[in-house]
Amino acid sequence: MTRPPAPSPSTTAPTSDGTVPDAVRWRILAVLLTAIFMTLIGVSIVNVALPSIQLALDASRSDIQWVLSGYALTFGVVLVAAGRAGDIMGRGGLFLAGAGVFTASSVAAGLAPDADWLNAARLVQGIGSGLLNPQGIGMIQQYFRGAERGRAFGYFGTAVGFSVAIGPVLGGFLIELGGLDLGWRLTFLVNVPIGIATIILGLLWFPKPLIRSIGARGAGRAGQLLRALDPVGSVLLGLAVLAVLLPFVEARETPLTWLLLPACALLFYLWVRWERRYARRGGSPMVDLEIFSTASFTNGIIIMALYFLGMTSIWVLVALYVQEGAGKTALEAGLFGIPAALLSAYAADWAGRRVHRYGRKLVIGGLVLALVGLAASVAVVLLYEQGRLSIWWLLLSLSFIGLAQGSVISPNQALTLEDVPLNYAGSSGAIMQTGQRIGTSVGIAMITAAVFATLTTASWSVAVSVGFGVISLVVMVALGVAVKDLGDRGRRNRGRLVD
Repeated sequence: MTRPPAPSPSTTAPTSDGTVPDAVRWRILAVLLTAIFMTLIGVSIVNVALPSIQLALDASRSDIQWVLSGYALTFGVVLVAAGRAGDIMGRGGLFLAGAGVFTASSVAAGLAPDADWLNAARLVQGIGSGLLNPQGIGMIQQYFRGAERGRAFGYFGTAVGFSVAIGPVLGGFLIELGGLDLGWRLTFLVNVPIGIATIILGLLWFPKPLIRSIGARGAGRAGQLLRALDPVGSVLLGLAVLAVLLPFVEARETPLTWLLLPACALLFYLWVRWERRYARRGGSPMVDLEIFSTASFTNGIIIMALYFLGMTSIWVLVALYVQEGAGKTALEAGLFGIPAALLSAYAADWAGRRVHRYGRKLVIGGLVLALVGLAASVAVVLLYEQGRLSIWWLLLSLSFIGLAQGSVISPNQALTLEDVPLNYAGSSGAIMQTGQRIGTSVGIAMITAAVFATLTTASWSVAVSVGFGVISLVVMVALGVAVKDLGDRGRRNRGRLVD
């Protein structure tokens, strides 16, 4: 078979409207998906490895919660500033920098001698993910248009599904292979070859220059770049996100952190005032606040935040329940998510190809499937406790969750960002991901707290059922917002016809 010619500078350079040749943008997408695959494998493996980490490092419950939530904490804090930096400086270079940070911190996590070291490495991993993820979404916005953008987000969702499927099984296999002390370390070190491949492919295939020049040379350029990055706005928003996330991560050990929530409200207020003032003075704010007047953008962010607030905790609860409540091994625990993840990958690709035809109806259908899967899973868990059903029936009930994930996440990304100006693609995508991170951290803290509180007076089956019930309530709220957005779109389209 004839090998395709290597891309030359002339064939990879963007045209004046920011587009690149067809073959080049699909190569770019391949690099983006490789990195997404790496970061999500890192997340899904950790869910399975938590019991082994706790035993091997003699970690407390707070330490284990930080392994999960600390990553989301730094991820959420840097997202929007990193997205805006990519919009200004060039997304390709910051994407590769993030991949490098993530890969290096994976090595540090794999070699961690104690829980404090591990959690420090996880915090740095979150920074790496926070650097690369908004660039990935921004580059899809930049290089793909129309129906192709939906397809690209569909492939994005397929990569998510496969990584979620492979991660727990790979984690369980590595834990079985390496034993108590080495196995969990391999679950972090497996990121290293994927990260190296991402960096090499990005250097080969990303359009050049990876970092754009800003303004005049010397001190003038540095000053112009600093003004464009809006450092005051970046710091205010980063502190506000930290103030809202930290109480949900650390409140169990330090209840006084709840006092940060009023500070969070004040910081968000100061950030909005600053952004408006900065724009009036002719500056380039890190976030164009006018985008929040776009109903599709605001509704989409709320849907995504609520979805992640509830649904992210499902796989944490399943991993804990089937090991500690049902006595399964880490490898067996990983198997429970395979059908769901594979169906998620299929549904994401299917929905990505049809999102421009069906729009928000796909998201509504996905949320309904999530409620069906949650109800069925509660039934399986309670019948298992009574000895009337095998725990392996969760493979079927959780499959509805997989279909929901593929039908919600990728279509919602495409629909949320479709009306966003390209010069704010990175920061706008980062706002959506910040909502996801806040939802994830709040949801994991809130739902696992409800489960552990129930465990003090009831069985694992009852506790997990309570957790699934709380998740269902959150999904119902997200469903209400999705139905509202569908109505808003219908009224907007009728208004256009009248005009």
